[in-house]
Amino acid sequence: MVAKSVADADLPVIVTGDLNDVAWSTTTRLFRKVSKLLDPRIGRGMFNTFHAKYWFMRWPLDHLFHSEHFKLYDIRRLPHFGSDHFALLTQLIYTTNTTSESRSGLEIAKEDVNLAKQKMASENVKENDVPNPG
Repeated sequence: MVAKSVADADLPVIVTGDLNDVAWSTTTRLFRKVSKLLDPRIGRGMFNTFHAKYWFMRWPLDHLFHSEHFKLYDIRRLPHFGSDHFALLTQLIYTTNTTSESRSGLEIAKEDVNLAKQKMASENVKENDVPNPG
């Protein structure tokens, strides 16, 4: 529902947080397709943020997605600070030039729309559960 609410927003959009889902999952890829938001990590590394205490078992659970209103200036994982997650420092630059970065493989298909509808129905999510960014 969040993806749907920001999909056609004319305003700059950033969605970020501990989403408890890896970047390559079906759900995260579906979020990117529906929302039309960009993932600044693509082509730049894994940026594993969890589990900070186990070097041999880490994956990216913390995410930041942004609209084409922003360009990436810097992204890096910060050193361990006591949490079970690493902090991910992402610096974006607001720009009026909204030419798209690579969205390779993220064109939404009819099956994606159907899957998104099924997921929202199974979780009983309604449009008024998510604020409109406008």
